[in-house]
Order: sequence, then structure tokens, then C-alpha cells
Amino acid sequence: MTTEASATPVHFWFDPSCPWAWMTSRWVDEVSQHRELDVNWHVMSLAVLNEDKDVDDAYRAFFPRALRYTRLVAAVKELEGAGVVKPLYDALGARIHLDGSKDPDAVIPEALAELGLPAEYLKYADSDEFDEQMRASHFDGINRVGQDVGTPVIAVHDVAFFGPVISPTPKGDQAVALWDGVLAAASYDGFFELKRSRTRGPVFD
Repeated sequence: MTTEASATPVHFWFDPSCPWAWMTSRWVDEVSQHRELDVNWHVMSLAVLNEDKDVDDAYRAFFPRALRYTRLVAAVKELEGAGVVKPLYDALGARIHLDGSKDPDAVIPEALAELGLPAEYLKYADSDEFDEQMRASHFDGINRVGQDVGTPVIAVHDVAFFGPVISPTPKGDQAVALWDGVLAAASYDGFFELKRSRTRGPVFD
């Protein structure tokens, strides 16, 4: 049985709208079936990350929708506690990524209902009431790896890194082998980047 003392502490920052973060989060879930991990889930925001950057109009048009989800997660964490962050992410992500819904006004009420959370929490998706906490969570993650990355950010002990960007999500021994390899590379203080062009989009399974 996993105990707090024996489990490896992992912190995972995600934007609910990012399909690549979703893929990586499913990988961490898979690794958790084979390794003792104590995973803590935190929201970050692609809208905040890019608010002062020169991005194309199509990408910028996506930010208001993405921001609604990050604001909701930040609010529900403050109101219900950190333990609800992952279940809410799962409920939102299943509808956003697996079902392909682009309508927050449908996604959010369904996710809240699935978790038995008050329907009135929908209002926080359009409120800046918890923006201070949302931004603090965002920058807690991003400041560990730098501004020239995206979501997800993962921290294991004192080592933090962006990604990995993967598709499809590896299973079983492959998932664990990738985990060990990523941690080995990231643990070297002089290691900064390993990348190749993506040849496929997110493969959800």
C-alpha cells in the first residue's frame, strides 16, 4: 500500500483545454498504476502564459474559452479543496478532449453535476474573483521551467520540466520506461531540451 513516506512526490500543472497536457496526464495516471507516486494537480493557464506574446489571431481567439476552465478549476479548488482538482480535470477533459466539445456552457454544468458540485459554481468561469490564486498557481509551475514552454509542467522532487509531449499515451512497461527516461534526463543539471517535430496529433484512447 502506498504511503506518503514511500511515494514519490509529483506536481503536475495543466490547462484543461490543452490536448497535449491531457495526453501527458493520462500517462502519469498510467505510471501511477505501476509506481508509488503522490501526484498533486495544479492549474496553469495558456491565456496567462501568452497574454504578452505575439500570437496569431486564431490562437488568441481560443484564450477566452480556455480561461473560463482555468478560472473554474481555481475557484473550485479554493471552495472545495485541492482534492477535487483532479476529478474536476478528468470530468472537464473527458468532455473537451474525448467528446470534442467546444462549448463551456455545456461542458462545465455536466462536469459539475458529475462530481455532485453546486451548479452555481458555473458563475466562477466568468469571474476574476479567484484570479490571484489562479495566477499564483500558474507562476508557481512556470517559474520552475521558464517562460518559453507550455503545458504541462511536471515537478518531481526538485526537478521540473515541460512535457513530455506524447501521442498516444504509452501503457504498462512502455509508460514506466518513458517515466524513468524522462526523469533521468531531467535530473541532469545541464540538460535543457530534447525535441523533434510532431508527426501526429493527440491520439485519444
